[in-house]
Amino acid sequence: MRAIVLMFDSLNRHMLAPYGDTFVDAPNFARLAERAVTFDNFYAGSMPCIPARREMHTGRYNFLHRSWGPLEPFDDSAPQLLGEAGVHTHLVSDHPHYWEDGGATYHTRFTTWEFMRGQEGDPWKGVVEPGTSAPGIHRMRRQDQVNRRFMRTEAEHSQTRTVDAGLEFLETNVGADRWMLQIELFDPHEPFFSHQRYKDRYPHGYDGPEFDWPEYRKVTEPSDQVEHARSEYAALVSMCDHSLGRVLDFMDAHDMWDDTMLIVNTDHGFLLGEHGWWAKGVQPWFNELVHLPFFVWDPRCGERGTRRTALTQTIDIAPTMLGFFDVRPAPDMQGQDLAPVLAGDGPSHDGALFGVHGGHVNVTDGRYVYMRASDDERNLPLDEYTLMPTHMRTRFGVDELAGWEPAEPFGFTKGVRTMRMPATSRWMNPWRHGTLLFDLESDPGQERPIVDDDAELRMLQLLARLMRENDAPASQFQRLGIPADGEITRAHLHACAHRERADALAEPLPSSTDLAARDLLERPLTELLRDPAARDVVERHAPDLVHSELLSVSASANLLNLAARAAIPASTLHALDAGLAALLSARR
Repeated sequence: MRAIVLMFDSLNRHMLAPYGDTFVDAPNFARLAERAVTFDNFYAGSMPCIPARREMHTGRYNFLHRSWGPLEPFDDSAPQLLGEAGVHTHLVSDHPHYWEDGGATYHTRFTTWEFMRGQEGDPWKGVVEPGTSAPGIHRMRRQDQVNRRFMRTEAEHSQTRTVDAGLEFLETNVGADRWMLQIELFDPHEPFFSHQRYKDRYPHGYDGPEFDWPEYRKVTEPSDQVEHARSEYAALVSMCDHSLGRVLDFMDAHDMWDDTMLIVNTDHGFLLGEHGWWAKGVQPWFNELVHLPFFVWDPRCGERGTRRTALTQTIDIAPTMLGFFDVRPAPDMQGQDLAPVLAGDGPSHDGALFGVHGGHVNVTDGRYVYMRASDDERNLPLDEYTLMPTHMRTRFGVDELAGWEPAEPFGFTKGVRTMRMPATSRWMNPWRHGTLLFDLESDPGQERPIVDDDAELRMLQLLARLMRENDAPASQFQRLGIPADGEITRAHLHACAHRERADALAEPLPSSTDLAARDLLERPLTELLRDPAARDVVERHAPDLVHSELLSVSASANLLNLAARAAIPASTLHALDAGLAALLSARR
């Protein structure tokens, strides 16, 4: 028996033909659906990229205990368990996060592995130019432009080179038995870099600035720029579809369908203006981000061209892969082997947790989605539990480590005590967005959160049960304002109390081109407040920005940027725009 996992990053379910009408040209995904089982109710768990991969290895949630980080010493890894059982596992990927501090223990769990460089500002090609030492995202964007110079043709693109390497493994081992190949593509993750033949599939009139790498914030761009970004994303999905077709062609040409499992999956989606947002992570985890495409061909049952509605998740991938090779799942794995579901008679989960460390804790039962926000504005207490103290690209700072304490073992740490230290949610504060409840039956687009005490109570009880089964730390229960033990009652409900704040922050922002006082709204706030009249306008409509919030914003922050990052709601931005426009008019 052999298995192939073809994994994409940030692949949107709703933009693929097997899941509905779409403008995206991706015929090989339709072809895949004819050869496999299509899952209609498959959800993410821990997010974003590397936390999702930890779930693929361990078959269990991790976002309640720690943020982005490596596999822990006590973690069971499905590729390693397969290797120990005599199954050769091979990873080919262009996913740059495996090379960083926070991903360094994943690829080494495979028997063999190889990487292609060049994605998303990967520090790959050394070209010394002005801007080389620019900080953060500016350095990444500059490096990405350098990397693209070395991928001028489609054959040189890191996606193409990764698939080439995967096909080379298949060509070399097509006659061998007991192996698992994971072809893991970073695309269609931003930036949306593809070559012209894919862009040509999406003709549109646009003469604005280059825009294939949206920031993680609310949409303030004009509509033509938004549509341009959607076209750039679609072009990259079409390139991914071509890569999928290359794998399907190989399986056809070598008659591999009789004994080779195929799994095609992703970690999460990417918002392209839906709900007024770009990207992921800084807003609630809407279904566009967490309701995922998932396809499986299992030669044991031979089901193809069919669909399954069972509620399933990323945590199910590890036990499914282990079961296919008759390897017993680790006791700590919470996922289920999907073989019975694929055969048409398996049970589904009654609930699925999902989220990011420090964000909403979310749960769905397949009909309702419940997003539980923190109990107060500080979004505390929040702790990290780890023996591998690294973030995405950095080690934990000395200041973070100075106050660590040994924690009592969790049920999955095999008797080992981890480090416990206070954490901060740097990217998001769920309190601002409020606790949200959606009924997907009446509102599949999650456009109208509801207040329904009976439904909220059921979903909160389900959330608390799953948290307890996950051995969530007491601090998470405290942060959400629910008891770690004992009964969940109506006194713990939040949706009604949070409704006004949630509605205010959910309102989309106007395009920056429609703002009358755009120049002042984009002026650094510290500079703007030195103007007494402008300061009066800001103090009248956003007094916290004058009296306290400046302690936590950067020197370059401006009012439009703060609104885009959900620090102030759209109604406040409109009021500030009107007040500052009146000020400008009076000075003319």
